[in-house]
Amino acid sequence: MIRAHVVGCEALPAVQRIEVVHVTSYAYVAPVSLSHHVAHLRPLVDAYQQLDRFALDVEPAPVLRSTGADAFGNACTRLQLAQPHGSLRVRAASVVTVRSRFQALAPARSPAWEAVRLRLRYVARGDFEPAVEFVQPSPYAPRLAALRDWAAPSFSPRRPVAEVALELMHRIHTDFAYRSRSTEIDTPLQQVLQQRAGVCQDFAHLLAGALRMGGLAARYVSGYLLTQPVGGGQALVGADASHAWVQLWCPDTPGVPADGWLDLDPTNDCVPALDHVRVAVGRDFGDVVPLRGVIRGGGRHLLQVGVTTRRLGAATPAAWSAPTAPAR
Repeated sequence: MIRAHVVGCEALPAVQRIEVVHVTSYAYVAPVSLSHHVAHLRPLVDAYQQLDRFALDVEPAPVLRSTGADAFGNACTRLQLAQPHGSLRVRAASVVTVRSRFQALAPARSPAWEAVRLRLRYVARGDFEPAVEFVQPSPYAPRLAALRDWAAPSFSPRRPVAEVALELMHRIHTDFAYRSRSTEIDTPLQQVLQQRAGVCQDFAHLLAGALRMGGLAARYVSGYLLTQPVGGGQALVGADASHAWVQLWCPDTPGVPADGWLDLDPTNDCVPALDHVRVAVGRDFGDVVPLRGVIRGGGRHLLQVGVTTRRLGAATPAAWSAPTAPAR
C-alpha cells in the first residue's frame, strides 16, 4: 500500500500566504525595433488558491497590452513594443493565499486505472470527457517505447489509479538524479531517459508521458516553490524559483477536489500542499512558457531570470474568500 507524502499537511495552519517576485531581463546587442510577447505569470485562481495582489511592470512600456485567457483557461498577458529598445525588463509581483487540498487523500480508494482509461476513450455519440485532451502526446512529452517499458511495472491489473501515479512519481525521484544544468529546455525526453538525470521540467515531462502511455490524462503545471516547507522538515529541491510538476486526472477519489485533478511533484516525491503556487496548466512546457515572443532586430541577447519567494505567514480560514471566477 502506498502512502501519499503531502507536504505541509502535518502542521497547521491549512492556509498560507506567499509572495512571489519574478523578474525577467533581456539585454540585446542591437536595438529591437518591434516585439510581441505572451506572458504566463499571473497565478491562477480557484477554490484552493486566491490571488490577493498582482502587478506586472514592463520596461519600456508597451504600446499595446491586453490580458485574457489561453486555450487552457490560464491567464495570459500579450505585450507589443513598437519603439526601438536595447533591453526589456518584465517584473511580476504576486501575493497568493494557498489552501491545502489533499489532506484526506485515500489512494487505495481511487478507481482502477483501467476504468479511468476507459472513460477517456472516444465512443461515438458518447459523453465527452474534457480531460481527454491531456491523454494525447505532446511535443515535449512524446510517445516513447522506452518510456512505456519503464512505466509498465507500475500498471499492474486493477490497481487503483492514484497508487499507480504515486509509485511512478516515487520511481522518478529514486531512479533519476536532480542535476542543475544537466539539460536544456529543448533536451529530448529520450535523452533524459538515457542519462537518468535532469531538472524539474524533465521530471514533469517524464511523469506526464508515463501516465499518458497508460492511457491516462496528465497535465503539466508551471508555478513556484518554497524550498523551506511551511511545516518545516527537509528542504525541497528546485530552488525558490519557477517549478514544474504534474496533475493526474483521478476522478471519484476521496481527498481529491471535485474537478478530479491530483497534483504530483516528482522532483520532491510529494503531493503538494502549502508550498506550491500554481500559475498555469497545459500539455507540456511549451503551452505555459513564462515569457515568450518574437522580435525584429536585437541580434544576440543576454537573458537573466530571477525569482524570490517569501512566506508572509498564515492566513486564517475565516479570512478566505471565494474566487471571482472558476479556474480550469
